[in-house]
Amino acid sequence: MNSVSINGKILSDLKPALLVSNRGYRYGDGLFETIKVINGKIILESLHIERLFNSLQVLKFKIPRLFTVEKIRNEILALANKNRCSQLARVRLSVFRGHGGLYENDKEKEPQYVIECWPLNESVNGLNENGFVIDIYPIARKSADIFSNLKTANFLPYAMAAIYAKENKLNECLVLNTAGNIADATIANIFIVKDGTILTPALSEGCVNGVMRKYLVKELNKANQDVKESILTENDIKNADEIFLTNAINGIRWVKQFRDKVYSNTRILEIYDHFIKGLNK
Repeated sequence: MNSVSINGKILSDLKPALLVSNRGYRYGDGLFETIKVINGKIILESLHIERLFNSLQVLKFKIPRLFTVEKIRNEILALANKNRCSQLARVRLSVFRGHGGLYENDKEKEPQYVIECWPLNESVNGLNENGFVIDIYPIARKSADIFSNLKTANFLPYAMAAIYAKENKLNECLVLNTAGNIADATIANIFIVKDGTILTPALSEGCVNGVMRKYLVKELNKANQDVKESILTENDIKNADEIFLTNAINGIRWVKQFRDKVYSNTRILEIYDHFIKGLNK
């Protein structure tokens, strides 16, 4: 039996955590961070914190004075310790704007939060030997607006794309934006390698502003590697030399196949060794 932290109090996960009037449940009025903990340390902590508080600001949350970086860190690590998984854990921090209707008293809309924590299998720290098989979710189109880069509680296009992936025996599914270009995948950002250049959809394309994406773009630039944030189309996917997906939990995942196209992973192995492997220690 695991425990959860609700507004700073650690409770059994068997106890009710949310009311039916919760605005995250009612309206998707909230956001979340998915965080990896290794050996009692939050991986890429500064990037998670930066994204969290920037997102709260964009969504016009009234941030309490006591909702600090130190408080969040301490509560995450305390919960990981309580659940006996501080050596390797997946943490979800969910923040929502209180309870009630859209036009109710603002005092009822101050942020509340829930922290959940589970142990991870050691396999998440390595590069997958069996490459992923992916395709494009053909139905939903994600808008590219001020909210598109946030990890909000309004996750329906990704949830439906994940169902589509399972129904079609895929490991992942790509999500398009309203222009028909690639935005990202259900739980990851996408990168391709073409003629030595590493490409990933720009934030203006509506992708989630992933912390691993941001870390990797920064580190690749520092290493003077040719990396560009741009527009990616279905043809770019078909014509790529290599494809990989990134997120905070798995780091990098090699994509082996998109429809009839099969990809190698030579450059991906180099990127993993130089920029990802060291994070997992």
